[in-house]
Amino acid sequence: MIEIPAEMLNAEILHAIIEEFILREGTDYGSHEVSLDSKIAQVQRQLARGEVVITFDPATENCNLLTRHQLQKYQAQQQQDLSEQQ
Repeated sequence: MIEIPAEMLNAEILHAIIEEFILREGTDYGSHEVSLDSKIAQVQRQLARGEVVITFDPATENCNLLTRHQLQKYQAQQQQDLSEQQ
């Protein structure tokens, strides 16, 4: 899995990745409805703070958004799997 810095993507592509993630995840924001634009803005702020990262999986050819913690956990698991194979 490869981390893609958000600043390397043009605004249109970044917006499309975020929108696709939000629509795919069907995130629940509580008891009141939150507009798609508000959700996109929330994710953009999380990206800017480094809390969320964009990833690309060459095996599946898919982009995804993960929390920084999720990515670190995934990378640690991959390292452990490699160590066990050796």
